[in-house]
Amino acid sequence: MGLKEDVELGVKGVLLPEWAARDGQVVPEASDIALGNGAVRLDSTYLYADMADSTGLAQGHTDWAAAKIIRCYLNAASRIIRARGGHIRSFDGDRVMGIFVGGSKNTSAVKAAMNISWAVSKVINPALKEKWNLKWQMDHGVGIDTGSAMLVRGGIYGENDIVSVGKAPNVAAKLSEIRGGKTINISAAVYDQMAAEVKISKESNMWTEMGTQAYGGTLVKYLGSSYSWQP
Repeated sequence: MGLKEDVELGVKGVLLPEWAARDGQVVPEASDIALGNGAVRLDSTYLYADMADSTGLAQGHTDWAAAKIIRCYLNAASRIIRARGGHIRSFDGDRVMGIFVGGSKNTSAVKAAMNISWAVSKVINPALKEKWNLKWQMDHGVGIDTGSAMLVRGGIYGENDIVSVGKAPNVAAKLSEIRGGKTINISAAVYDQMAAEVKISKESNMWTEMGTQAYGGTLVKYLGSSYSWQP
């Protein structure tokens, strides 16, 4: 069989079977979802933590230094997401995605975001300055949204991973890319469902209404904050 026929057969194999979808209560591993037509629907909150200006970092520093700096961010963010009850299912360059489920999923995700901001300013940047006396300062953005998502496996046998499909993962990813405003951006749906402990600090609201963003023809109201929280 040639490559042309192999690709055509693969596309037919994806399109022909009906989805065998089930509702989930926990974040699945890739092995929990059938590769052919398996899917898990999950009511969940998605967090994307995205290190800023990795392009400038790569252009202004050696590859080995840039790699260590990116790894510092991913290491700290991953530890925090996991400690706050999140499940890590994707890395993309200098970005990590966490999925939170359960009754306190929005509060837990926002706590994780504030912890990551603390780690960047109080742990990573001081450590980088001490080691290399860098003029470059690490910055980042976190985006969070909540809702129903469908988790499937993308790829082929031996080379596949979980793909999250739905508004929540897409919006969270887009909110993490916003620069020039607040460090953490969350949808209004997340704000409405999170606990007061991550809304109010010393009788002041930690969040500012930032307006709306259009994603796929849908207007998403979001709020921003630059507060950090030491674990």
